[in-house]
Amino acid sequence: MKSFKRFLGAIIILSIISGAVYFLWLSPRYVVPILMYHRFGYKESSLFVTPENFRRQMAYLKEKNYQVISLDELVKGIKNERKFRKKTLVITIDDGYQDNFTVAYPTLKKHGFPATIFIVSYSISNEKNYMSWEEIKEMAKNKISFGGHTKHQVYLPAIKDEGLLWEEIAGCKGEIENKIERPVNYFSYPTGGFTAEIKEMVKKAGYKGACTTNRGMAELNRDIYELKRIKVTNSDMNKPLSFRGKLSGYYNLFRSKKKGN
Repeated sequence: MKSFKRFLGAIIILSIISGAVYFLWLSPRYVVPILMYHRFGYKESSLFVTPENFRRQMAYLKEKNYQVISLDELVKGIKNERKFRKKTLVITIDDGYQDNFTVAYPTLKKHGFPATIFIVSYSISNEKNYMSWEEIKEMAKNKISFGGHTKHQVYLPAIKDEGLLWEEIAGCKGEIENKIERPVNYFSYPTGGFTAEIKEMVKKAGYKGACTTNRGMAELNRDIYELKRIKVTNSDMNKPLSFRGKLSGYYNLFRSKKKGN
């Protein structure tokens, strides 16, 4: 009987400690996850998610009552210090490949999910396997917003000429806006690379925020020009805990910050 009481007491103490850790340390560090996709197909690459797995992922979000919000709503919320409810997330896609239109768009539209696609402006309608401006205009009518991802998919820190940097950042924004006749408010640094100078240039160009790929808990996505994202891979659906972990809002807390820019 005494051993049972000791066991019960230990369970109670452990429960109190666990609750305190959650409410006092973990819960205040909740961050709305920004999911990052690139391509949809069957190539063996970490950039590809199969159409079937993407449909399964989106169906899971719908079934489990996740609230998918736009990147714009997230940024406005961060600026206003809004407390988002758990199970909130944002969907982003980089580059603007053709499969974004043929695979991702129908599924997003089916579930009524907003998303932001960051496009390489020169590649649109000019390079094989990229979307056309007509397709982009159609998507823009159905909760898909478009952001800048430079004009030529370049690694920005490698460019030392300020004029060229400005053209890749501001020129991309201007070109997209002229083509789709809608504002382009957000930017994505290719491969996550940026410097303080580049970040200031993004602000000067008129973007309201920017996404990177850098992980780590340091700023908890409070800097809207360094928004961290979580890469979704094809293997996530074969590892249920992996996908759920990425949706949890705490995924980056336990990952080291990416080295370098």
